[in-house]
Amino acid sequence: MLLELANWLSTYFSALHLFQYITFRTIMAALTSLAVSLLLGPAVIRKLAALKAGQVVRSDGPQTHLSKAGTPTMGGAMILAAITVTTLLWADLHNRYVWVVLAVTLTFGVVGFYDDYKKLVLKDSRGLPARWKYFWQSVFGLGAALFLYHSATTLAETSLFVPLFKHVELPLGVGFIVIGYLMIVGFSNAVNLTDGLDGLAIMPSVLVAGALGIFAYLAGNAVFSQYLGIPSIPGAGELAIFCGALGGAGLGFLWFNTYPAQVFMGDVGALAIGAALGCIALIVRQEIVLLVMGGVFVIETASVMLQVASFKLTGKRIFRMAPLHHHFELKGWPEPRVIVRFWVISVVLVLIGLATLKVR
Repeated sequence: MLLELANWLSTYFSALHLFQYITFRTIMAALTSLAVSLLLGPAVIRKLAALKAGQVVRSDGPQTHLSKAGTPTMGGAMILAAITVTTLLWADLHNRYVWVVLAVTLTFGVVGFYDDYKKLVLKDSRGLPARWKYFWQSVFGLGAALFLYHSATTLAETSLFVPLFKHVELPLGVGFIVIGYLMIVGFSNAVNLTDGLDGLAIMPSVLVAGALGIFAYLAGNAVFSQYLGIPSIPGAGELAIFCGALGGAGLGFLWFNTYPAQVFMGDVGALAIGAALGCIALIVRQEIVLLVMGGVFVIETASVMLQVASFKLTGKRIFRMAPLHHHFELKGWPEPRVIVRFWVISVVLVLIGLATLKVR
């Protein structure tokens, strides 16, 4: 929106040519979404408290969580609002990738919102039944993958690239749709599983979004992508603006979500953020790198899968409780220690992911 206005006015004010630079608009998007989320935060928290949309705490979990009961949840709505407003303001609205990622984010957010609303406001402990949650996630995730596959104009857009190797490019064909579905739906649920402690999920999400923004900017620039040996995806650079918006909104949310949290993001935020990260990685052809940078989400999900499989097959549990962060809590780690150490691991993994840009 602002880009169109700046283009129109640049004839009279040459300084407005600055809006042509993706780097400038990315920075402004991050600052704008940060401001929006900080401004919305208090009002959203008050509204959620009035609706009595408070956290329900399991009695069989860590006893330290009992004090969290009643903390306003569904705060992810402020993240989605900040991302949407900011993206519409600063991104090139003629770019199809911007609309795909925004659509994925909002549709998955709607699924999460409905689940949260039923559980927390309507007091229906079942929420949205799991089969229907996965059904709608599958519909929206598969829809995005199909659109990206059929709208691809170059072979690179549907090929698998292996990090560390310059010339490993595997055409996926329709297999792209399968991988796209798994990345979007899988990461959506992975972030949701990680969202169990104050600030645990949002900070790694901000870090990964920032790194994906760098990949998007470089992939969208023909010169940089050729120099670095990464796939060239025309138009992908605009996703850096979305990543900036996600990062800024996430930091604004963390202001209220940091320990001890005033608000939790709920499924409305976790499902949407995870799906957005998966979709962006799919577009810039960095699925494998995302699995590395988002290693905390991957490990948390794997811990749940291993716990369930072990209990069903042997009747024994591998961890004291899954996801993994609860295991460390039950071992006696204070919650802030678990959170910060997982953040440190995320920083290291994101740096490793970024290193693949040059190590080829």
